[in-house]
Amino acid sequence: MSGASGVGARSYLYVPGDRPDRIEKALASGADAVVVDLEDAVAVAAKDEARGHAAATVALPPTDGTEVWVRINQGRRGSDDLDAVCAGRGLTGVFLPKASNHTVASAALVLGDRMAVALVESAAALVELDDLAGRPKLAALAMGEVDLAADLGIEPSPDGAELWPVRLRAVVASAAAGLRPPIGPVWVAVRDLDGLEASTVQLRRRGFGARQAIHPTQVPVINAAFTPTEEAVERARQLLDGADASEAGAWVGPDGSMVDEAVLRSARRTLGLAERWGSRRG
Repeated sequence: MSGASGVGARSYLYVPGDRPDRIEKALASGADAVVVDLEDAVAVAAKDEARGHAAATVALPPTDGTEVWVRINQGRRGSDDLDAVCAGRGLTGVFLPKASNHTVASAALVLGDRMAVALVESAAALVELDDLAGRPKLAALAMGEVDLAADLGIEPSPDGAELWPVRLRAVVASAAAGLRPPIGPVWVAVRDLDGLEASTVQLRRRGFGARQAIHPTQVPVINAAFTPTEEAVERARQLLDGADASEAGAWVGPDGSMVDEAVLRSARRTLGLAERWGSRRG
């Protein structure tokens, strides 16, 4: 197991690495994590410049504790990216595009005490997903569904229903390997915040723990969806208080439903999230 399980970020906001002005705004956006993108968001002619900006960004940790990740390129350019940013004290880790067993293993040799997120973007990654999830230095799997759908020949409907079978595979592989819950895909309809909210709630209910964002306006919606409600926190406390008072292996809870160790595990997770992020009104 990777040893990366636990409460991670809720929102991962991408920002082009060749735009230092946008990097500064992203760090102030309220996102739990910022991903400085050296890959898809940067033209080939600007990639060396972007690498320099990324290295400067991670030279010192953010003052508010925001996680800072860098999505590196593939191949030789990606190796140079990794060497440039891993010296930074403020680097949380790297996102690996078109991740595979080979790319994760290669990155692990350089990462030191940093972690990696594997972007699931190809049929090949799906074939080896269980092995991939068990690689050392891996914090989480993340769904890269634009590339994945193209590789599989899938034409997703607006709600992405056609991709749920592979999403659930990532949930199972992550849980089995002891990873954090997987990171959900980007929502490309930037102005459709209602759709983003509904989609993100579905992701949470089906085992995801976070989501990638491509615009700062998406961050509050994602953060709220992954923050437990006040009602959920109160119910979790009641369940755990009841467990302390009960000597039975299973019992009937305050709402008339059966309570056992599996239910208590979910309650502990809810309280762990509330300890990290607080709670919200339902």
